[in-house]
Amino acid sequence: MTRQTRQSLVASPVLVGAVTVLTALIAVFLAYNANAGLPFVPTYDLKAEIPGGSNLVQGNEVRMGGFRVGAVERILPGVAEPGERAKGQSSEQRAISVIDIKLDKRVEPLAKDVRVQIRPRSALGLKYVTITPGRDSEKLKPGATIPLAQSMKPIEIDEFFNIQNDEFRRNSRTVLEGYGTALSGRGTGINEVIRDAVPLFQKVEPVFRNLSSERTELDNFFPQLARTSGQIAPVARTYARLFKNIGTTFEALSRNPDSLRDTITELRPTLDAGISSFKVQRPFLRDTAELSRRLRPVAVEIERSLPLVADAFEVGAPVQARVPILYRNTENVFNALEDLASNPRTLMGLRDLHRTLEVATPLVEYVAPYQTVCNYATYWLTGLSEHVSEIVPGGTAQRSLSKTGNNTQDNRVNSSEADRPVDVPQGQDPKTATDPSGADLQALHGGAYGKAIDA
Repeated sequence: MTRQTRQSLVASPVLVGAVTVLTALIAVFLAYNANAGLPFVPTYDLKAEIPGGSNLVQGNEVRMGGFRVGAVERILPGVAEPGERAKGQSSEQRAISVIDIKLDKRVEPLAKDVRVQIRPRSALGLKYVTITPGRDSEKLKPGATIPLAQSMKPIEIDEFFNIQNDEFRRNSRTVLEGYGTALSGRGTGINEVIRDAVPLFQKVEPVFRNLSSERTELDNFFPQLARTSGQIAPVARTYARLFKNIGTTFEALSRNPDSLRDTITELRPTLDAGISSFKVQRPFLRDTAELSRRLRPVAVEIERSLPLVADAFEVGAPVQARVPILYRNTENVFNALEDLASNPRTLMGLRDLHRTLEVATPLVEYVAPYQTVCNYATYWLTGLSEHVSEIVPGGTAQRSLSKTGNNTQDNRVNSSEADRPVDVPQGQDPKTATDPSGADLQALHGGAYGKAIDA
């Protein structure tokens, strides 16, 4: 009987070759997907606006803290919004790049103020994206875009080498020659400068600490300085004359070195006094700032009210010019009053006036009701002005005659012997009653010489 020999699987060359080829294909597939992103793992997808994507390709690494946390998935062109630019980017550049990046879920979520920068990986031009985490409490959601203002434009290697032109090299040689001439043979002086610089740097440390503070806004100083230079440019010739005249001023100062020396000597105590006084002035300046803030509405109201105030000043100016005359006349009045008060006869006159008032009081008390109620004085004085005004040869004569009516009626108005007020006899019509001569009869419808006030 014949026994068949069993062969091992690894002894088959075809099977071993197939397994080897399959393993190689899987390794190539995994390597390709690893370069294209993060294979087979969940990702935290974001977008970022960058100043430019030169030499940045799909699959470049994204690092944070020196460790790879993702890869660049896609690069697209874009246009910056007006007024938006990255740090180090010129305001004229509008073309930008927008990159899609896939990050490991471990870094999710990132703060909203995260910063992005493109950095070189080697001298051959390879690059990678670095992310600097922020501290904002608000986080970026998946799919969010990091704005251009949070990106930084890098200095490219070609840009660095492009500055090494003929003019730059010539100026560099001039600078080196100048420094070489300045430092040659001055080793002792340089050592003294270094020795004296120690206390200087100790005192300048708080100065630089204040300059580096965010509240100082030093990064805003240079743009403002550029704006100032732009405003000065139209009057550059005037400033040139200013510096020329400054030379004349310094020449005049150099003619009296003793006074200049005394000024410099007294400058240090002055600055020391200023340092000590500024500490005391801070509360006052703080209160002044608060007062200025509260006066802003008043200033706005003053601007609206100034036309009315100006009109008042315009009208009041002539009046104020006449006020001194009023004051002089008032002074004369008070002087006369003083003379009157100091005259002994004034007291006698006041006493006589008091006696006169005592005598005239009953008359005034009796006449006053008739005047206040009946207004007799006005009626009498009004007619008195025309009473004797008839022009006759040699002067004027009385022109007012008394109208007394008939002379036959009993108890008539002009009779001084009447025993009762005039009236129409009983049984006759008051409207048609007449005397024997045909004159109308009179009737008094009011009380004669009655009281002015009944109550």
